[in-house]
Amino acid sequence: MNARLNAEGLRREAMRIGGELVHRDRVIEVFNPFTQQLIGTVPKATLDDVRHAFAVAKAYKSRLTRFERAAILNRAASIIRSRTEEYANLITAESGLCKKDSVYEIGRVSDVLLFGANEALKDDGQIFSCDLTPHGKKRRVYTQRDPLLGVISAITPFNHPMNQVAHKVVPSIVSNNRMVLKPSEKVPFSALVFADVLYEAGLPHEMLQVLTGDPKEIADELITNENIDLVTFTGGVAIGKYIASKAGYKRMVLELGGNDPIIVMEDADLEEAATLAAAGSYKNSGQRCTAIKRILVQESVADRFVELLVAKTKAWSYGDPMDGSLDMGTVVDEAAARYCEDKVNEAVSLGAKVLVGNVRRGALYSPTVVDRVTQDMPLALQETFGPVSPVIRFKTIDDAIRISNSTAYGLSSAVCTNRLDHIARFVSELEVGSVNVREVPGYRLELTPFGGIKDSGLGYKEGVQEAIKSFTNIKTYSLPWV
Repeated sequence: MNARLNAEGLRREAMRIGGELVHRDRVIEVFNPFTQQLIGTVPKATLDDVRHAFAVAKAYKSRLTRFERAAILNRAASIIRSRTEEYANLITAESGLCKKDSVYEIGRVSDVLLFGANEALKDDGQIFSCDLTPHGKKRRVYTQRDPLLGVISAITPFNHPMNQVAHKVVPSIVSNNRMVLKPSEKVPFSALVFADVLYEAGLPHEMLQVLTGDPKEIADELITNENIDLVTFTGGVAIGKYIASKAGYKRMVLELGGNDPIIVMEDADLEEAATLAAAGSYKNSGQRCTAIKRILVQESVADRFVELLVAKTKAWSYGDPMDGSLDMGTVVDEAAARYCEDKVNEAVSLGAKVLVGNVRRGALYSPTVVDRVTQDMPLALQETFGPVSPVIRFKTIDDAIRISNSTAYGLSSAVCTNRLDHIARFVSELEVGSVNVREVPGYRLELTPFGGIKDSGLGYKEGVQEAIKSFTNIKTYSLPWV
């Protein structure tokens, strides 16, 4: 795709379908959430564009060796790192994430590429001896992982505009697959730039095609096209369930929402717990599926913990996302900020108390602490997806586990305690995909398995290694063996 920065902003004048540049008069406008200024336009794909892209991908068979795939990913990682400032500015401009978060995201994208390069060099097969039982034979069974016969359709959300894309694209390259990607229409430039870097590093265009468009027009084709073998989606629960109802007989990897708690027991280091609670609630403007959405605190230490949390919240600076000294920028748009404000106001009407925050200006919404929240309030049951810290008080560990498990979500969690018996219970009894002890719910490596259960996903994991497993077919073959 060709891009140029001019007085009118960053413009993408054509889509690249396979190796061909396709111009479209229709465009999608992309606005800076903080300034409300138009930062650029991207082409609006038609249904024919989508069908053509899948046909091109289906017809292409990659012959890249493991070494070649690893080399492409390593080169891309090097390019990404060398342009950290430029690409961080782009992420901040289109998403409203503060510069600190965007710089950090570029580092994570580089990590995904490096982990992918390492995985590309690994042999992915297993060997089974067959003379293990009385009726066994002197043979050996071998396995290998093959690319999918069809195409991977990937749909990514607005939060983590480049890293979410990397987690779809890199495992596809490692496994020699072909992917058609539709990024969020709110943050398309990060995906397009990431694809540009991969092409520059030597990736054949047929292995990755990025289509920008209106989901109301093209989403169904991205789910139902006859050439699709697998749909991988990260985003909201309602859309994920729609995909599941619409996709038919094909594989699906759905990474959906979360309502992740941090649980603070009375023996916890309260200073540490409050630091984790603030960072987990406000980093990336709270727009992470693994952001802290509920703060469960044992009653005996709740008052002191809340004092600490309020102090840390007041110290959490926010404002112009391009100001590199600030801790937080905007949420993705004004509608998202209004949603946070409305949910907090609703909780107050039901008896909760705002201790700090609940200030909105356009898409800018302040870090907010809401105390005396109960588990049945919508603020506690639903995913706010913004910088809000709802505090729920509990008496016993049984209450903490029950409250934590009381929502429809099951993605991640954090627990603050030093008691091994409590840790063992939380790991065993919390209905989530991961439990982090004395760390935020979202902690992970780009390599480690990640994903949720219940309304947070179907149990299939992401992370580079796990995604490669989902993106491949296992083939077995056997040979005589002495």
